[in-house]
Amino acid sequence: MAAATKKEGTIAEKLDALFELQKIDSEIDRIRTIRGELPLEVQSLEDEIIGLNTRVSKINDEIKEIETEISDRKIAVKEAEGAITKYKEQQNNVRNNREFESLSKEIEFQELEIKLHDKKSKEAKYKIDLKKETLAEAVERVEMKQGDLDSKKAELEAIISETQKDEEKLIKASDAAKKNIDSRLVFAYERLRTNAKNGLAVVQVIRASETQEKKGNSCGGCFNKIPPQRQLDIVTKKKIIVCEHCGRILVPQETTEI
Repeated sequence: MAAATKKEGTIAEKLDALFELQKIDSEIDRIRTIRGELPLEVQSLEDEIIGLNTRVSKINDEIKEIETEISDRKIAVKEAEGAITKYKEQQNNVRNNREFESLSKEIEFQELEIKLHDKKSKEAKYKIDLKKETLAEAVERVEMKQGDLDSKKAELEAIISETQKDEEKLIKASDAAKKNIDSRLVFAYERLRTNAKNGLAVVQVIRASETQEKKGNSCGGCFNKIPPQRQLDIVTKKKIIVCEHCGRILVPQETTEI
């Protein structure tokens, strides 16, 4: 009998320890829920700003390339104009019509080159105007997103400053609680928490008076009815009972809810 009592007490202690662990972890979940999606929103904004700044840098590089092209074309025009002047001077000293016509063709070619450079320069200037418009939009978007980021960061930092100490304290309490529980139970508990949307692995039984009468006592996780033969085992804590529907560990209802 003494051995049996010890065994019963051991099971009860394990259930109590698991339920206490669940309370601690549920409080950690509550704190993290307060933060909501803010950390993800901050990360998303930071990534978006990096992408926008990369785009701004690329547009600036493209504008510089086009400006270099325009500058090179201006130099080419001056060289062509210098060549025309030289060819015209040479025409004054030709010995026959053949040389004159040859120089005339060279002059004509250089004049066409000048027209082509002027045309390409105008097209390049138009491209620059378009890129500057795109650049202005991108810079404006960066400034807007930076404002959003600053606001979200301030909000997140305020929440963290209010809750960080409590969370760190609870995390230490959770780790300490796990050390006093059988590792196999901790593994099962953590697996249940991972699979549960609300993070509840250990739940109390909901009494019939607090739910629909026809359901009887129900699981506090999935709210399915618990068979009568299992209810006594849950109350007496002689066995570790799991809900046959959701797999959560069941404990009797206490005055303090999770």
